[in-house]
Amino acid sequence: MARTQRVTLKEIAAQTGVSLTTISKVLNGAADVSSATRALVEEQLRRSGYRRRRSKDRREYIEVVLHELDGDWALAVIEGVRESAAEAGLAISLSVSGDRRAPGAEWLDAVVRRGPTGIILLFADVPPQGRATLKARGIPFVIIDPAGDPAPGIPSVGSANWSGGLAATRHLLELGHRRIAAITGPEEVMSSLARLDGYRAAMTSAGAAIEPEWIRYGDFQREGGERHAGELLDLADPPTAIFAGNDLQALGVLYAAQARGVAVPGGLSVVGYDDLAIAELARPRLTTVHQPLREMAEQATKLLLQQLDEPQPDVTRVELATSLVLRDSTAAPVR
Repeated sequence: MARTQRVTLKEIAAQTGVSLTTISKVLNGAADVSSATRALVEEQLRRSGYRRRRSKDRREYIEVVLHELDGDWALAVIEGVRESAAEAGLAISLSVSGDRRAPGAEWLDAVVRRGPTGIILLFADVPPQGRATLKARGIPFVIIDPAGDPAPGIPSVGSANWSGGLAATRHLLELGHRRIAAITGPEEVMSSLARLDGYRAAMTSAGAAIEPEWIRYGDFQREGGERHAGELLDLADPPTAIFAGNDLQALGVLYAAQARGVAVPGGLSVVGYDDLAIAELARPRLTTVHQPLREMAEQATKLLLQQLDEPQPDVTRVELATSLVLRDSTAAPVR
């Protein structure tokens, strides 16, 4: 089968009326190009399917981009990428940018100048213009998706959030709990909603009522978990169990219970999510949903490396299973 002829920069110049020098500046992220010219060139690069040839002199490394270095979660992912990259003879670098949804706009120009082998992002998405820019420069990327809502066709790796919420709540129901509250993450984050939907599905299938005040949207931080748990425990008829949307919030639940003299698990059962190191170190040790963070990072690195050989891989979405880890923070309710 004949190979598709590669589009050249000379052809891009003829199609846009922009000089080769200016096109080169756009490709290399130079600042001295007008926004209109940059947009024109970027659009023609995208429409033509142009992919930049990789330079043999380019430094071989993977750039890991996240919105914050938030302890164990980030470290588990970074270590997973580092190990897989090392096996392929690549180093890694770290960038902090943007928010939970996407990296900041300033990051895109900087990464174009740096020219990594590929990029792994811990965000929900990359804006369309950013995707086109990375594709035009021949820089593949993969999202390790904490939000659970990647755009169609975007290479991404996630985990089964709904199943995790279902398993956590079913465990509490099987112990005999019926007054079960949930402190999930931010309302605009899809993983928060998916875990909450799993909770709702388990409660509904068991015929257990869900009181409106039992549903809380947190911020995935310990302080938020402590605040929401305190409000729940101060209710006239408090829940006997709480499913927290991550381990940091679950730790906050333990703090709130201790401050009120509520024994865990004697007076309150608690289930977390993620299975970070703090789940094992907490007292009592946290029952939690294991999210395979290192495995997610390893799969993301493999998917990234695959794109170097196959620019349009057959598989663009990988979803790994979660599992419940039983420890000391759950027990049957006191009758």
